[in-house]
Amino acid sequence: MKILFIGTRGIPANYSGFETCVQEVTKRLENKHELIIYARKGHYDSHPENIGNIRMVYLPALNSKSFETLSHTFLSVFHALIFHWSAVYMVFNAANSFALILPWLFRRKIAINTDGLEWERDKWNQIGKWYFQAAAWLSTKIGNVIVADGKEMSNYYLERWNCPSSIIEYGAYVCDSNYPSVLSQYNVEPGKYILQITRFEPENNPLLTMRSFKQFKKENPESTTKLVLVGGVPYESDYSRMIQEEVTEDIIIPGYIFDKNILAELRNHSLTYIHGNQVGGTNPALLEAMGSHCLVIARDVRFNREVLENGGLYYQRNETNLAEQMTKVYKNEIDRNAMISFCIHKIKTYYNWDRIAVEYEKMIVSL
Repeated sequence: MKILFIGTRGIPANYSGFETCVQEVTKRLENKHELIIYARKGHYDSHPENIGNIRMVYLPALNSKSFETLSHTFLSVFHALIFHWSAVYMVFNAANSFALILPWLFRRKIAINTDGLEWERDKWNQIGKWYFQAAAWLSTKIGNVIVADGKEMSNYYLERWNCPSSIIEYGAYVCDSNYPSVLSQYNVEPGKYILQITRFEPENNPLLTMRSFKQFKKENPESTTKLVLVGGVPYESDYSRMIQEEVTEDIIIPGYIFDKNILAELRNHSLTYIHGNQVGGTNPALLEAMGSHCLVIARDVRFNREVLENGGLYYQRNETNLAEQMTKVYKNEIDRNAMISFCIHKIKTYYNWDRIAVEYEKMIVSL
């Protein structure tokens, strides 16, 4: 079967959960099906025709926060209709639905991984929020199958648009510490820093983490704990500038780190990991933290509770509550080992890429 993967930046994965998902799934299916990945030309310095047995197609995209994804998907669809008529479309991101009208009219087989509730993100204006809701609704009409990345997301689409979906989550690996010496690069010591890895956007709450950390330090003046905030934004914003204004000598912002070994070491040796994401279903960053022996403090929303369950702590969207959770961990007022063991077991037995790849293959073949 010929399968097209459309709507992501491509592989190798170096940006988001969609790219990682495509990379992990395709490397498990490349010897069983004919796979073609559409990638954004500007995101890669080299453009090999094949990666393993996977064929790559590199196309341009508009350099714009609002139109980069959609413009690339439109070009990908036109290319697919011309050169890969009989292929199945595996499309990521419901925001691409308007680009799929033409293959839908030609009765091509389409599966759409909807992503999260993009219209609830604070970074979008009212027009953007309306567009994402309209695109999500359209995805329920033109997709042969809708893929939801968790039970709660599936329930949302069923309740709002009466659209059933195939539930396929993301996966992760269990990552142990192998190179603890890398911590010295960031001037931190094991167990003496709080970590958050995220894009600097309001719905991920990095600014709240910084302000809560400052409150935690005031309430625990003897603490030498630091805050390491890894990430950034592809397009500078007022919010990202506010983050820079909050930096103190105890807050370290190294920027984006793409080296997975370094990220694993930072997670493994953190006092606690803050998961501030509140919009969407199964979040890959949360899974990676769970697989890295982290004690997780997650934003208290239904999507995070579905994934983390009893494997961590939760906080409300206010500085005082998060500071209180930080203090609980700092003073060891929780059963740290039990929570971490729960998370490791869940990654090994459920949120693993072998199972996820099998589910994608079964879903696509059934179209």
